[in-house]
Amino acid sequence: MDKKITVYLFLLAIIAAGSGCISQPAASDGDIESSVDVEEIKGLWLGTLQVQGGAELRILFNISTRPDGSVNSTMDSLDQGAKGIPVDVVTYKDNNLHLGVKSILGTFDGTLLEDGKTIEGEWKQSGLTLPLVLSRIEKMPDTRREQDPVKPYPYDEEEVFYENEEAGVKLAGTLTLPQSEGPFPAVILISGSGQQNRDEEVLGHRPFLVLSDYLTLQGIAVLRVDDRGIGGSTGNFSQATTEDFAGDVLAGIGYLKSREDIDPARIGLIGHSEGGLIAPLVAVQSSDVAFIVMMAGPGLTGEEILYLQSDLIARAEGMDNETITRNDILMKSMYSIVKEEQNNTIAAEKLRKLLTNELVNMSEEEKQNSGYSETALEAQIQTLLSPWMRHFLTYDPKPTLMKVRCPVLAMNGEKDLQVPPDENLQAIEEALKAGGNKDYITIELPGLNHLFQTAQTGSPSEYAKIEETISPAALELIAGWISERTYEMED
Repeated sequence: MDKKITVYLFLLAIIAAGSGCISQPAASDGDIESSVDVEEIKGLWLGTLQVQGGAELRILFNISTRPDGSVNSTMDSLDQGAKGIPVDVVTYKDNNLHLGVKSILGTFDGTLLEDGKTIEGEWKQSGLTLPLVLSRIEKMPDTRREQDPVKPYPYDEEEVFYENEEAGVKLAGTLTLPQSEGPFPAVILISGSGQQNRDEEVLGHRPFLVLSDYLTLQGIAVLRVDDRGIGGSTGNFSQATTEDFAGDVLAGIGYLKSREDIDPARIGLIGHSEGGLIAPLVAVQSSDVAFIVMMAGPGLTGEEILYLQSDLIARAEGMDNETITRNDILMKSMYSIVKEEQNNTIAAEKLRKLLTNELVNMSEEEKQNSGYSETALEAQIQTLLSPWMRHFLTYDPKPTLMKVRCPVLAMNGEKDLQVPPDENLQAIEEALKAGGNKDYITIELPGLNHLFQTAQTGSPSEYAKIEETISPAALELIAGWISERTYEMED
């Protein structure tokens, strides 16, 4: 298999800082042949996809009938936290089952075996074909990780809604409040890139759920919010940039200030990955930000980070030097087009030509193994030319960091391969120092990856396999630092 294309496809998958969340469109009716006894395929069907990079993704199909006899089917990607994805097409004849999921360009075709409990087949998505065996199960699998809190919580939890009026976006989230007497210090959690729900759910982990639970137990109120266009929030995520997401956070600050149980002088921000870009932007725009925590926040431009990220992950996955060099050349050519050609039509044609030339020497089998298809190619071109990517590639966080006056905690994991710690922490520290900030800490935590899990290599392929969601050392550092700052402000 041509590893140039493999690495390229993989990079586009991890640009979202490990999110992997699939948007969930409105439900639609399944379509099934009326002459078939649907009882044979009704129920829960679970299978596991072995995907690129060694990760495993559990896929669950739930096939049922409505009171009127029509078929209803949904798909859950359990390890990505995507649930209730409508299955638009369901056909079953002569033991052969076909499921079509239009929103993610995915299909499953399989054959029901004689035992009635197993369906052997293939999953196809954007040109990639993977074996998938579905097994009938009696109840929904438990997706809870060890650190996930269990209800009833020893604190108050409230569903909240507020608006970013300037953008016309309604935001939905969860506010957790200590049961002691307020008003409380508070933090807003800001997710990494890619469309994230309020728990920043990724590969079976819910980092923001774990973080909010820990901080609330330490006496800190926490607001975590669905990104625009997912969960209970409205808005068009695909057309938004980092600057737009900063506006959503500003709206969250306004909401917290309106509450009597929140101390308006002790509202801070915790941003993970791209959230670490957003937090300084908001702090510069609003004097109401009392402090910020940058969890794996970038100190370099997006383009610089992607080159570092590509090299580190490729080496962790065993790529050879020649392949890494070729991939680096390809990336530089792609990003040059994105930066220099502002006309999307012309830029798309140049990218299409560049990538097509890369495919010339590949066999059909190699193209299929790499995940190549015309649909996938066009989707990748659209990703590269999205408003978010155009902004991300060139945005330099250093000038903004130089203007941040509130206390800053910048932390990275030693084994972070997505936002490498050495280069980014150094850039953050230099910018804060040059701007005259007198209260900041930059710290590299031993053995932790981009998600702040205790890791072996730091590769994204490990994320789902690690049971830990966030290292206790990282949780203690964040809570202790915030408590010190908010106690001083209270005095």
